[in-house]
Parts: sequence; structure tokens; C-alpha cells
Amino acid sequence: MITVREVSTKRDLQQFIRLPWMIYKGVEQWVPPLLSEEKKLFDPGRYPFYRHAIVKLFLAEKNGKPVGRIAGIVNFQHNKFHNDRVGFFGFFESIDEQEVATALFDKVAEFLRSQERDTMRGPMNFSTNETCGLLIEGYELPPFVMMPYNPPYYKELIERYGFSKAKDLYAYYITRESVSLSIFKLAEEIKRRTGVTLRAFNRRHFQQEVERIREIYNSAWEKNWGFVPMTDDEFYFMAEQMKRIADPRLCIIAEHKGTPVGFMLNLPNINLLLKKMNGHLLPFGIFIWIFGLRRIKQIRTITFGIIREFRRRGVDILFYSRLYELSQELGLETGEMSWILEDNYLMCRGLERANAKRYKTYRIYDYPLV
Repeated sequence: MITVREVSTKRDLQQFIRLPWMIYKGVEQWVPPLLSEEKKLFDPGRYPFYRHAIVKLFLAEKNGKPVGRIAGIVNFQHNKFHNDRVGFFGFFESIDEQEVATALFDKVAEFLRSQERDTMRGPMNFSTNETCGLLIEGYELPPFVMMPYNPPYYKELIERYGFSKAKDLYAYYITRESVSLSIFKLAEEIKRRTGVTLRAFNRRHFQQEVERIREIYNSAWEKNWGFVPMTDDEFYFMAEQMKRIADPRLCIIAEHKGTPVGFMLNLPNINLLLKKMNGHLLPFGIFIWIFGLRRIKQIRTITFGIIREFRRRGVDILFYSRLYELSQELGLETGEMSWILEDNYLMCRGLERANAKRYKTYRIYDYPLV
């Protein structure tokens, strides 16, 4: 018999956080998260998202043992921005049994209806500003930093419940050798035509630089499907988190006459280290981290945006050209650019012009609650 209960004690939360280690036992592609960071995610006193949201965590048990988990999420920031009544599910994990998945989705649906939501959308962990989407293509390869991974059977569990596609998200893969060198000629021409210049993030003026990026972020993405503006607290929290691993040279800012008009943030693929650490920084994980971080030759382009006035003017080519130059300077070999909305044709075409290959697809689902 399957029972689902709300997480209410420290022991419950520990079981919730630890469950993926059981689900993914023997799965080579899965990358264990740092347990200390997972605990932070589920601490309302530390994680800023809770200041504009309600989050309920649920555990499914079979014969007294945890076999699944899920979060029900009401994101008032999203509802206010989009003027809708969508609720969300996230952090979904389950053994390959429809009864378990159904019980979990039923519990979240019950919670969201009690909050007068009319749609259940997900997976969102917690929003599009964090980790989201269900992997439906590209299972054979491990995820890059801050991208999800899940077994193939999750797709069936979700769709058999009655969810339907809301939007697909793409990931592109590129190697230094595959880059089309014709972008350099284009880049020089675009520089002359637009007057746009590129520079690296200046860590000596961290707060001011973060504020410039925040303004671009909220301007460049405001019309994107599913976008939710980050609060100041969320943005600065995220910036502090990324500060620990980001190379300022790989945070590229575009300016026109001294005014920022776009930026690209690339992070080292720390999943290569997390895989070896198995969730623990101590006692030996810290050495893997210290000695491994600078040796990583893979990056993920995690955020890339250009304000509306400078789109369709080739500014994206300037970024790709600069990224190629940096790959030579820093010895970078491969990268992933993710995620990109399936109908963001401008971005997809730009990546294809740079010889990037679409190799993974993630899906966000909707389920009607009324």
C-alpha cells in the first residue's frame, strides 16, 4: 500500500533529501548534489524564494520505506507577473511504479486546489530561475552544472497521469574544434556597425556589476515564456552562490557607449567534481574541489541575454566569437548552452550558425486542476 505524508520533521527532510541516492543507485549518468546545498534549498530561513511562495514537501512510502517524493509550490511572484493561477510541482522522484507517482501527483493537486490554483505545472525546482524541466531526450550523457537528470521512465509516469506538454527546452553542445571560424569576420563587421564592445565582469566592483546584470536580466527575459523576475534578495543570493565557482573572464558584458546591453554567464561544469564527491564536501571532497576546479575544461552557458533594442543586430555573434577566444586562452574544450526555449528561433539559429548541436531536450508539463 502506498501512503503519502507531508514532510514535517528533520528526519522526514533528511529522507526527502537522501531519496535520490536510492532512485539513482547504479545510474552512471546521475550526479549527486552537495548535501549541504540541498539542505539550504529547503530552509525557509535561508533561501529567499520562500519569501514570496508556499512550498509543501511530500514523501511517498511503501511498506514503511520511502519510494518517492515531490514538492507542491505556489509561487506568488509568478502569479503576479503572469496574472494567472498556475501552481507547480518540483523535486519529483519515484520508483518505476505508476501507483507511487499517481499518489504523489494527487497530493500536490489537492494542495494546489486548496490554494485556488487552476493548473499544475512542472517540474520546477523551484522556478525557471533555478533547475526545471524533465529530460526526455539525451539520457546517455550526464548533465552539466545546474541541469536536471532523470530516468527515462519518468516521462511515462507523468504522461500516464494526464499531463500534457507545455513547453520544450533545448540544450546545445559545442566543441572548440567545431566552431565555425567565419564568425570572426562577422564579429569584426558587427563591432564596426553597432559600436558594441565586450568586457569581463569586474570583481572589484562586485555589487555594482551584479546590479547592472540584474537590470539586463529582468529586461532581456521579461517577454519569455515562464519568466519570473528575481527579487533583489534572490538575485544577490544567486550571485553570491555563483561567485564561488565563476571565473570573471567568463562572465561577459556587452556595452554600447558605456551602457550595458547584454551579458553571458558561463560556469565551469562542476558536475565533473560533484560526481566524485558523492554529496560530501568533507573529509576528502574539499581536496577534490580545491585541486579540481581549475582543471575543468567544460563550461555551461547558463545565462545569455541581450536587451530588445540590440537584438537582430548580430550582437550574439560577438559573444560567440569572444567565447571561442576565451576557450583558446583558458584551454576550454567543450561546452553546453542551455536551456533555450524551443520557439526562441533567434537564439537557436544563432547557435546553429556557430555550429552548436542540439543534443538534449527537456519538457515542462501542465495538468488542469479545474
